[in-house]
Amino acid sequence: MQYAEQQARAIALQLDKGQFNWADWQLGQAPETETVSDWVEKFETEYWRRRSRNQQTETTWKKDYQIVFPKFVEFAKDAEISVDLIIKFVSQTKPDTRSRKRVCDILGRLGKFAKLENLDAIKELSGNYSPGTVSPRSLPTDEQIAQWRDKITNSGWQWIYGMCAAYGLRPHEVFHVDMLDFPIARVSDETKTGERFIYPLYPEWVESWNLKEIVLPNLVSMKDSSNAKLGTKISGFFYDFKIPFPPYNLRHCYARRCFEFGFTPDFGAKLMGHSVTTHCKTYRAWIDEATYWKVYETLTLFHHSG
Repeated sequence: MQYAEQQARAIALQLDKGQFNWADWQLGQAPETETVSDWVEKFETEYWRRRSRNQQTETTWKKDYQIVFPKFVEFAKDAEISVDLIIKFVSQTKPDTRSRKRVCDILGRLGKFAKLENLDAIKELSGNYSPGTVSPRSLPTDEQIAQWRDKITNSGWQWIYGMCAAYGLRPHEVFHVDMLDFPIARVSDETKTGERFIYPLYPEWVESWNLKEIVLPNLVSMKDSSNAKLGTKISGFFYDFKIPFPPYNLRHCYARRCFEFGFTPDFGAKLMGHSVTTHCKTYRAWIDEATYWKVYETLTLFHHSG
């Protein structure tokens, strides 16, 4: 009551002085709730404020965020963002899959940006997926790699296949490579990890396959294609030609050869354009027991001969 009387006297005083304004006495209105769509829009604005737009960052946005965000916005409709809502959406994906992990990672970042609490609940749903859980038995032998290369009749596709095999390139990188310092290949800075040099494994492959001469297939609108689309075109050729393994497996086989040749992890990672952690955790997961035995025999033979 005392507070009300004080307020009444203050209003009366303002009226006497002709200074009364209703806006000063209106009760504070509850702030409008911000929907998932609102937060996604804010996140995107902040994302590009912190990064320069180039082919690499655009590809990352499209391959990760642009896959998850529109589906989450559609699922949420006009609902306010919350951890519970994110968990419901995540629960629609299959556990222990790459898709589940991607959704958890992306929406976890969105939740952190929106300053939500209990984000560990989202992280716990990521499951046990890891690129390293694949079986090394799915990789072709080097003999099989060479045999399938010889079956390709188109010179452009044969060159692309050979470059992926001998240099361990990411599929799209064959369109951003120069061979001026042959047998060293140099990838331009238009790729995922920027400019780098690569040594061939095996050196005899690049000689016998004449990889020094760049020969590309006639692809429509190739210059206007993103790295992701270029990679998809190569995967499509492998599928149409019925090659029994995807193009990325040639890169994994290059990593296997790095190990067989005794390259240190940091040296192999440098050639392949990724971190030492990725090289050891992901790529070495593709190495089977037979490869370890081969390296062991080579090292012990060298030791005894010395």
